[in-house]
Amino acid sequence: MAIFFPLFTLLEDVGYLPRVAFNLDPVFRATGAHGKQALTMSMGFGCNAAGVIACRIIDSPREKLLAILTNNFIICNGRFPTVIAIATLMVATDTTSGHVISGIAAFTVIAVVLLGILFTFLASWVMSRTILRGEASAFTLELPPYRRPGFFSILYRSLIDRTIFVLGRACCVAAPAGLVIWLAANVDVGGTPIAVHLSRALDPIGWYLGLSGIIVLAYIVAIPANEIVVPTMIMLMILVGGDQGLGLAVGKMIEPEGEAMRSMLQANGWTLMTSVCLLLFVLLHNPCGTTIWTIWKETRSIKWTLFGTLMPLVVGIATCALVAAIWRFVDGG
Repeated sequence: MAIFFPLFTLLEDVGYLPRVAFNLDPVFRATGAHGKQALTMSMGFGCNAAGVIACRIIDSPREKLLAILTNNFIICNGRFPTVIAIATLMVATDTTSGHVISGIAAFTVIAVVLLGILFTFLASWVMSRTILRGEASAFTLELPPYRRPGFFSILYRSLIDRTIFVLGRACCVAAPAGLVIWLAANVDVGGTPIAVHLSRALDPIGWYLGLSGIIVLAYIVAIPANEIVVPTMIMLMILVGGDQGLGLAVGKMIEPEGEAMRSMLQANGWTLMTSVCLLLFVLLHNPCGTTIWTIWKETRSIKWTLFGTLMPLVVGIATCALVAAIWRFVDGG
């Protein structure tokens, strides 16, 4: 966020962003949305919670709500590390050339981002013709002149108003989750950690989605912050199957790198199908706790907060289940 927000604020200060919204308005209008949603989506690449807050720039209540409910389809900074790690370690694992691996991984990450934009347009189009029907508002915009950016203004607005503000909200939501994760990994029931019992109970659901019980549990306990998904998965894998001789700590959130992480994933039964379904689920799952809280703060509606939370999750479950079923049918499994 400390990298993204200053760059985004720089474009804003120069006067470029209003022109982006104006030029893309016809594209968004075709889906029933507003051109200014292009800016809220761009902000979502830094943080979905910040993207939801940015929806205040949209005057129409209907189009503002569309932008809020679909912002989660944009990959945020918290999800990029997971997408990059899976794309590099698993999707590109069958190649031998380092340049080829980098190219495939980069293409995979870009494909996930573009797929998120496609789902945003699709969800906007469907909702604008069903539960959020209405006429598109007029686009009135006075384009500011291009101007020289102010260094201190950019620094203050990006780091204080945005980065620190978002991190502060994230800490309020994520702090209690740390205790829950630690208890699940370190409190035993019948000589077995609670986390192991839960992951085994979730295995049937994970198989149905092309994933595993460990991955499903990791996403449940990591709702407060997307950044801890991979460390939580690794911790659960060690609890369930041991460290596979890698010398990793038990009951702690860690994140092995390179071949150590690949060996860990493969030893736990990960396949190319698992990686593809996980990439889809990373994109199409419920918002993090901070974003859910922000949706409620912006809408003051329990109904729309629940809808904004559950709608992408339902889409993700359906998509992963469909892809896994087709994959197994083609493979004969």
